[in-house]
Amino acid sequence: MVQKDTRSAEGLVYIPSYLSHRHVVFLALIPWDLAVLCIYLNSTVSNVLYTANATLSQQRTNGIALWGTLLCPSLPFFLSNNPLPDGFPWGRRTDWGNNQYRDCPRTGVTRHYDFTISRGYIAPDGYQRDVLLVNGQFPGPLIEANWGDTITVNVKNDIKDPEEGTSIHWHGFLQRDTSWEDGAPGVTQCPIPPKKSYRYEFVADLYGTTWYHAHYSAQYTAGIVGPIVVHGPTSQKYDIDLGPIMLSDWYHKEYFSIVKAILTPNVDPRPFVVSDNNLINGKMHFDCSTVEPGDTTPCTPNAGISKFRFQPGKTHRLRLINSGADGVQRFSIDEHTMTVIAEDLVPVKPYNTTVVTLGVGQRTDVLVKADHPLGLDSGNKGKGKGKGKGIGKGKGKSGSPDAAFWIRSNLTSCSPARQPNAVAAVYYDGADTDATPQSTAWDVPDPGMCANDDLSTSEPLYKIPLPPPSFTHTMGIELFQNASNITLWKFNGVSMRAHFNKPVLLEANAGRLDFDEEWNVVNYGSNSSVRIVIDNQTPTAHPMHLHGHNMYILHEGPGAWDGTSIVRPSNPTRRDVYQVREFGHLVIQFDPQPGVWAWHCHIAWHAAGGFFASLLVQPDSVRRFRIPKDVSDNCRAWDKYTRHNVVDQIDSGA
Repeated sequence: MVQKDTRSAEGLVYIPSYLSHRHVVFLALIPWDLAVLCIYLNSTVSNVLYTANATLSQQRTNGIALWGTLLCPSLPFFLSNNPLPDGFPWGRRTDWGNNQYRDCPRTGVTRHYDFTISRGYIAPDGYQRDVLLVNGQFPGPLIEANWGDTITVNVKNDIKDPEEGTSIHWHGFLQRDTSWEDGAPGVTQCPIPPKKSYRYEFVADLYGTTWYHAHYSAQYTAGIVGPIVVHGPTSQKYDIDLGPIMLSDWYHKEYFSIVKAILTPNVDPRPFVVSDNNLINGKMHFDCSTVEPGDTTPCTPNAGISKFRFQPGKTHRLRLINSGADGVQRFSIDEHTMTVIAEDLVPVKPYNTTVVTLGVGQRTDVLVKADHPLGLDSGNKGKGKGKGKGIGKGKGKSGSPDAAFWIRSNLTSCSPARQPNAVAAVYYDGADTDATPQSTAWDVPDPGMCANDDLSTSEPLYKIPLPPPSFTHTMGIELFQNASNITLWKFNGVSMRAHFNKPVLLEANAGRLDFDEEWNVVNYGSNSSVRIVIDNQTPTAHPMHLHGHNMYILHEGPGAWDGTSIVRPSNPTRRDVYQVREFGHLVIQFDPQPGVWAWHCHIAWHAAGGFFASLLVQPDSVRRFRIPKDVSDNCRAWDKYTRHNVVDQIDSGA
């Protein structure tokens, strides 16, 4: 580590070389003990973390989940217990020849799921903590459907000691004509009260890889997350679908205490909330010798890492999801090249890479061919100790017992973390699945900024030219102190605070458009295509997420937009999350569909601090919505609960 001397009022501070002068000035403004911690964040990881041995059972680390084990089954190309016109659930539709926004099939098939949200104690990295689980597991269970299926999820709120409301957002879906099922409390629904249930019902109107998560305060960071796979057409051939790989920074403190700490008077949230670890499919080791003095929480070293299996010579599909709270992930597989085939829920023209960058909420589907020479050692008889019965078992050649490789997901240097480097192991069929990989990482330096890969890198497979905007709107990102000296975020000049009992959608449906300022509602009327220019006036990057739409991503970069530059207007990138860099700009455009849509930073701590807006589009159409009675019944149940119980809404609520 190269060090520089920088003086502060507290004395000498050592600054790692990866921190810019702006960060140096910034660190000088914060307390000594936190400055030391921030400097330690990305220091060299102890070799104790790089082992394939596990000391804890899967039950103790992840509940009843099979994620990250060799028993986790691979996925089919599509679900076949349904009609198959022309051999596929979606008929003759293709990923390159059909507009998925206008030509969604209607299969007539409904996929039913039941979720119970409850508290539990697990140790995903060996450090035991109180978490919130979906059906007793972390990450939560897979939702799987075919393109055009209807998905219903009955969510029971069994959170107690203490009780909390909850809601679930189904990230990335258009929710066309069902915006009340989007799952944002105070925006599209009231929270689900304790001891009550709510049934979500919506169409899988896009296909690919996505996820669900709680949208009540920063609650999802406690464990209410899980993957969604919607099978659809693909022109890219592969042999095995390894399924979702969820990447997430992890915090040992409970989410409410973190939110409370950053919303304390005279506390500046810019020194960051520091994650304690980084997980792959809910698993990673933690160096228990680094716990804070006096912390008596049970902590077990070498808790266990996720493991996967490759079939030699076969092509595997991996579905990457950044399901974290804050950190930008850089994913790679030692000595293997990945082919990107989809980003968020958009098929893209295939391109090769060794590192995939994902901001919070983003997804990338990649293909990996198991063609490493060690794995193709046909002279080996496969006498390794592998006992897995799931992915990749059976067909294909046997590899060397040494055919084991690290999967890595590293938080970027601008994502503060005590332990930023997550690893998992992938074993070729025939390799010793107890062996610790000895593979070499790709030499691709961290760019040192929380930006996505260059916009020109990828292009949607189905071409949609950029329409002319009917309205252009600049929205600024700011930090400020309120009258109580609490530092909050402003978006479009307002720090948002949701009214759980008066969701914006239900107010608009009733014809009440005179919203409280703190709800931060932007009415775009009947505009056909809205362009938004984001001006980030803060020293922090933000993953911007728009509910209910795939945005056109027009431009991104440092400083202000020049007002004219657009990357590939003939077929711009389309995603539902995109990074705006520190002190930079992001230009997006979307073709509105009727509803009220959350538009926010996907860093949980920023959204909690007010970085959130609700976009009302086509209010006349919203007024005509026939919203199911279940929605108002849930609000009446929430109203009743809040008349007799105090809801400790210390943040924006979103």
